[in-house]
Amino acid sequence: MMWLFAILSVLLLGGVAVVAAGMGTPLAEEYDDRPDAAVPADRPIGPEDLRRVRFSVALRGYRMSEVDALLARLADEQAARAEGRGATGEE
Repeated sequence: MMWLFAILSVLLLGGVAVVAAGMGTPLAEEYDDRPDAAVPADRPIGPEDLRRVRFSVALRGYRMSEVDALLARLADEQAARAEGRGATGEE
């Protein structure tokens, strides 16, 4: 009787190892179901847009890619405004 339980245990552990190694039925395709930060893409970002923007919270806090993209865009827009007005900010 003891041998039967030992064989069943080995078979069970082998089955778990096969599934864990990915040799069983494959998992469903992964997709990103989190919404991106909703900021207008067809016009410059205004103060109200910045007040309304909300970033998705991920396991480690905010999604770094969203924050980085928004900051890069703001930096580009600020640089374009500064070039148009001169170094002092006046036209």
